[in-house]
Amino acid sequence: MTVPNRLARAALTITAAALLLTGCATSATGGASSPESATPTGVHGRITVFAAASLTTSFTRIGREFEAAYPGATVTFSFAGSSDLVTQLTEGAPADVFASAVEGNMQKAVKAGVTSGPPVRFATNVLSIAVPPGNPAKIRAFADLARSGVKTVVCAPQVPCGAATAKVEASSGTALSPVSQESSVTDVLGKVESGEADAGIVYATDVKAAGAKVATVPFPEAADVVNEYPIATIAGSAQPATARAFVAFVAGPQGRAVLRAAGFGAP
Repeated sequence: MTVPNRLARAALTITAAALLLTGCATSATGGASSPESATPTGVHGRITVFAAASLTTSFTRIGREFEAAYPGATVTFSFAGSSDLVTQLTEGAPADVFASAVEGNMQKAVKAGVTSGPPVRFATNVLSIAVPPGNPAKIRAFADLARSGVKTVVCAPQVPCGAATAKVEASSGTALSPVSQESSVTDVLGKVESGEADAGIVYATDVKAAGAKVATVPFPEAADVVNEYPIATIAGSAQPATARAFVAFVAGPQGRAVLRAAGFGAP
């Protein structure tokens, strides 16, 4: 009976040692879950964000920071005028998040049943006059844009920056005769950068993002027309948790820091 007892005890010792080594290995690697399954709150997969053109630079950076914070997630963007994006969404274009440059276009999406959950305001912006370097047309004030011979480019009335421009015209009593009306602020800025226009009305953030390519002429009337930017998740998103996490990230400290550095105001 002595030999079998010794064999049994040896077997038990080997088994215990094996279990101990297995436990140590699991502890060293943080458990048996894979890195993707450890992603917080199930934030993973690819989401598509429809965002106003004026958000291009800041949202591109926010997207990179979001992906760094959530390694299992990927963000792709579609930037355009807010009114164009609403049209695409109501016609069934697939997206997970919508960020508008004005409340009105977001409300259109809400009324159409496109969004899921209440929109969140995350930033504000004001208009500014963009001119080529050196300001060859000598634009000093909003009223100068109405001078004879000045080639001014604005956004179309249905675009947020165009609607804001129209409000400034009405409040200041200055009627503009633009040489063209563009579908987004980036198109207006492009006309100024190429020298096709003496001036263009865009957002202050667009001028800042353009750097030395343009100069800016601020005007006091802009303070009377402040655009508020709302963001919301889209109903039927294939990755609702990731979409909600992105909205929270934009409205949270990291997103606000990026937006503030780009020249956006607080909501």
